[in-house]
Amino acid sequence: MTRAIDLSDIRAARERIAGKIERTPTVLSEALSERLGIPVHLKLEHRQITGSFKLRGASNAVASLSVQEKARGVVAASTGNHGRALAHAAKLEGTRAVICMSRLVPQNKLDAIRRLGAEIRIVGNSQDDAQQEVERLVAEEGLVMLPPFDHPAIIAGQGTLGLEMIEQVPDAALVLVQLSGGGLASGVAAAIKGVSPGTRVVGVSMARGAAMKASLDAGRPVLVEELPTLADSLGGGIGLDNQLTFAMCRDLLDDIVLLSEEEIAAGIRHAYEQEREIVEGAGAVGIAALLAGKVSASGPMVVLLSGRNIDMELHKKIVCGEKPSFAERAA
Repeated sequence: MTRAIDLSDIRAARERIAGKIERTPTVLSEALSERLGIPVHLKLEHRQITGSFKLRGASNAVASLSVQEKARGVVAASTGNHGRALAHAAKLEGTRAVICMSRLVPQNKLDAIRRLGAEIRIVGNSQDDAQQEVERLVAEEGLVMLPPFDHPAIIAGQGTLGLEMIEQVPDAALVLVQLSGGGLASGVAAAIKGVSPGTRVVGVSMARGAAMKASLDAGRPVLVEELPTLADSLGGGIGLDNQLTFAMCRDLLDDIVLLSEEEIAAGIRHAYEQEREIVEGAGAVGIAALLAGKVSASGPMVVLLSGRNIDMELHKKIVCGEKPSFAERAA
């Protein structure tokens, strides 16, 4: 197993991607602070250049490649945001990018990746299906695989977000971070625990197909059926041969919270109506966990808003209180 990522790796990543990403702001939420009776800060990472935190890991991974590797091109499986970030980072380096995705990825995310000049392959109904196409392209065309989470440069890049959060709110008692394959959660937790060991880090995911939670419960990586969800960016498995993020999430996360689709929708609505922020389902899960009363802390909290790449028709329906069908979204 590859060595776990630590604070020195994350600090090196921050230097490597300086100028390629935005240092996003952290603001106090008056509405949530009043509701919980303690300061609640929102890390506005959804304002990142490509609309999600994924640009940090992708930029660090591409920048870490040799000249020869950049010439071969890069490939990855994605639920959307990693693909967009990798397409952006590769375009800056003049590198070919191929993004493999399942039929569950929303059309707006496909369109955004195409606009950046990347090649798209739609394969199967899960991220595991898309990963099979990635492995074929690596074997047959020699592309360099840069996976969405289980990769040291990806994790270190995402960890730069944790450095910013604890620098912006140094007295944070609790940080809420999105949990999917674990690249973000493990990187952020490594950064925060490295600087402030007493700060709790809690992973938040959807109840429908939470692969990391199921794997941690089983004590090993397991397959979980990938289901349509408002938090589509959190879909996909963690890989049965997971090298890094399973162990890091097991060792660094203090707890994991799962949310229903109704709770995620409430988070999206609150972000829009009270915070004046447009976020996708995955981006809203931290807010949703607070609204649902599933998380508490004795001191200041930092809640990550991780992405904004939501279909605006879907967003309008959620804000208006409608219950959009998953069949409609997956069509």
